[in-house]
Amino acid sequence: MFDCSILFIVLVWNHMQHYYELFQDNGRRRVAIKLEIIQNQGELFNRAVDIISNSLKNGAKTFGLATGGTMLPLYERLRNSDLDFSTCQSVNLDEYVGIPKEHPESYHSYMNRQLFHAKPFKVINIPNGEAKDIHKEANDYEELLKTLTVNLQIIGVGENGHIGFNEPGTPFNSETHVVELAASTREANARFFDSIEEVPKMAITMGISTILRAECILLIATGEKKRYAMEALLKGEITEDIPVTSILQHPNVMILTDLDLDVR
Repeated sequence: MFDCSILFIVLVWNHMQHYYELFQDNGRRRVAIKLEIIQNQGELFNRAVDIISNSLKNGAKTFGLATGGTMLPLYERLRNSDLDFSTCQSVNLDEYVGIPKEHPESYHSYMNRQLFHAKPFKVINIPNGEAKDIHKEANDYEELLKTLTVNLQIIGVGENGHIGFNEPGTPFNSETHVVELAASTREANARFFDSIEEVPKMAITMGISTILRAECILLIATGEKKRYAMEALLKGEITEDIPVTSILQHPNVMILTDLDLDVR
């Protein structure tokens, strides 16, 4: 998909951190995206906690949650915070297919270990990667999500620009579906398993249109391996070849990164 949109970048504030507003002009409307460059990772994740805290104070009840290495410092800070999610609902972006929930690298186990044991939610929703009919499970999860309003959706980004497990080429109108994981994604996740052969080859993931239904999106991108995706995002071309660029269509996006990006 090619989009001839133009990305305008306006410096709003520069003190301790770089704070920009990016205006995506697609000929129909201008969409503002807030970008904060915070090179100290401790400060970056403290800022992420502040955003979540403010969402709670403003009445947020449903949080979209992500997994992976990027989120570990965030969940550590949430575990040690005084934030209370006991009246809230969570929805996770994805889950591997073909490994049991009890497997230490399933996203059920990840979420229990990294967050839920210390910060319980009233309702927890994660796709069931052990379902006998995984395509029906994906459809059922999508139907559940359509009954909810996700107030804040937290996402990371893959080295190839994927969000959730939506690999390059995924249609922007996709809903929750079963996906075959790209080799690069499996290689990136192999560090969590004993060998690359143990990394699942399939997953259930929220679709791109599913993610974009959230009221607000918080994207966290840390480390040099995310530079390709973030530089592609700043170029402003909305393309299915780089799924993260889909967020340029969303009216309420915040981006936190530690990359020293050229925003000129």
